Amino acid sequence: MPRSVNSVASRAKRKKIMKLTKGQFGRRKNVWTVAKNAYEKGQLYAYRDRRTKKRNFRSLWIQRINAAAREHGMSYSVFMGKLHEKNIELSRKVLADLALNHPQAFKAIVDAVK
Repeated sequence: MPRSVNSVASRAKRKKIMKLTKGQFGRRKNVWTVAKNAYEKGQLYAYRDRRTKKRNFRSLWIQRINAAAREHGMSYSVFMGKLHEKNIELSRKVLADLALNHPQAFKAIVDAVK
């Protein structure tokens, strides 16, 4: 019995991956095995870094809040502790935005917790 292959589907699959790796450097863009590995590795990095991005942004917000709080004579940990005591429920994202773009509003929050 002759070997049956579906070359149309195989070609379509390869073409799809090659299109996705277009623009990459060196053999990653035009050699099938290298392009396939590059694409798979890229997908792994994308999955991993969607979670890492959340970590990085939280870290950035904490740094911004800390810097703004220290301008008003309070450390980050003391500021956040007093926010929780007073039941002021603002996320770190909002607090960082206020600290950066609306310093008067942030000052009002600091005065409210002092």
